[in-house]
Amino acid sequence: MSQQELLKKVIQTLDKIGIQYMITGSIVSSLQGEPRSTHDIDIIISIKKSSVDEFMGAFPFPDFYLNKNTIFTAIDTQSMFNLLDVKEGSKVDFWILTGEPYDQTRFSRRYAEEIMGIKMKFSTPEDTILAKLRWAKLSGGSEKQFTDALRIFELQFVNLDMNYLEYWVKELKIESLWDQIKSKAKIVYS
Repeated sequence: MSQQELLKKVIQTLDKIGIQYMITGSIVSSLQGEPRSTHDIDIIISIKKSSVDEFMGAFPFPDFYLNKNTIFTAIDTQSMFNLLDVKEGSKVDFWILTGEPYDQTRFSRRYAEEIMGIKMKFSTPEDTILAKLRWAKLSGGSEKQFTDALRIFELQFVNLDMNYLEYWVKELKIESLWDQIKSKAKIVYS
């Protein structure tokens, strides 16, 4: 199944089971900024162990690969696990919602938009920028992450909550990357 079909199936499954989620990563930065290809789908989820069997049942082997122990470990450690579409090679990275203040805040700010005929919940442009800058810092300066953040900043500038951004830039200690964004951005006022 295509990446778009996989995304749709995942979202329909999460909605059916009642698992709260937020799509993030390059899928969202492509919607909010400059489109680019990506090899995976990133989704933050709030899942309980009691929902794992039903979730796994929607993605049966051999068409899909999920590991129950890996999911339980991800829940326990607030880390991540993968879903693989064995035939097409598409991958979904499921990041477990942490108790960290920024994670809780950005998850509470997600918004719904209809894509491919279904409502999906996405990271806000501000939070996509912040997450991309944080990943750029953690990866030692990823140009891809930085450029994604820059393009969102440029295209969404007139609608961005700058007070929110400035607050979390300081909290996340990404001031130098934020300064680079502001100095390199080519803002078009319409």
